[in-house]
Amino acid sequence: MSITADIRATVDRLRADVATLHAELPRNELIIWTAGNVSARVPDADLMVIKPSGVTYDELTPDAIVITDLYGNLVEGSRSPSSDTAAHAYVYRHMPHVGGVVHTHSRYATAWAAIGEPIPCVLTMIADEFGGPIPIGPFALIGDDSIGRGIVDTLTGHRSRAVLMRSHGPFTIGRDATDAVKAAVMVEDVARTVYLARQLGTPLPMIESDIDSLFDRYQNVYGQQSASTTA
Repeated sequence: MSITADIRATVDRLRADVATLHAELPRNELIIWTAGNVSARVPDADLMVIKPSGVTYDELTPDAIVITDLYGNLVEGSRSPSSDTAAHAYVYRHMPHVGGVVHTHSRYATAWAAIGEPIPCVLTMIADEFGGPIPIGPFALIGDDSIGRGIVDTLTGHRSRAVLMRSHGPFTIGRDATDAVKAAVMVEDVARTVYLARQLGTPLPMIESDIDSLFDRYQNVYGQQSASTTA
C-alpha cells in the first residue's frame, strides 16, 4: 500500500497535528520519558498515523510520525511504529466512529487501573465528559491486538471515551486525535479529584437522570454550536 496523491495533503496534516498533540502529554504530566502515544485515523483510507516506538518527545517532528495500515503494517516512515500500534489499529477497525486514540500512563488514572476499580461518576465533570463511571478493561499483554480487543469490548455500548486497562493504564478515544487527547487530560484530572475526595470521606453518588441530563447538555449544547448556547 502507498500514499496516493488524493490523500497526501490529509496525511501530512495529520502527521503535523499528531506531532503537536504529543507535546500535550508531558505538558499535562500524563507520561514520562518515551511512554504514551497518540494516533489519528486517516479519513477515507484504511490508514492511521502514530508515534514511532521509543522516540523521545523532543524528536517528534511531523516527519518522525509513521503511517501504518489498520493492521499495524508500516506504510511510510523510517522507524518502527509504537508498540501499541496493534491496539490502536484494532480500535479503528472495529469502531468506525473513532478518529483518534491516546494511551498514557498518567499517575492517578493508572492507580485506579492498578486496583481494578472503575472511577465512579461522582462529579459533574465526569458526567459531562464520560456520561457515567469510567470503566475498567481486562488485563492484556502488549504486542498483539489483545489490548485493542479489551478496549473495544469494554467501550462498545458505553458512553465513556476512556477505559482503564487493568494493571496498565488509560486509553481514550475521540472523534479525532485532539478529542482523544482532551479525554486523556480529563480522565487524569477526575481520577485525581475522586482519589482526593476519598481521603476526606465517601464520595456521594449522582442520580442517573442527572448524569443523563449533564451528559446531553455538555455533548449537544455546551460551547459554540449555535449563537444561543451559553457557557
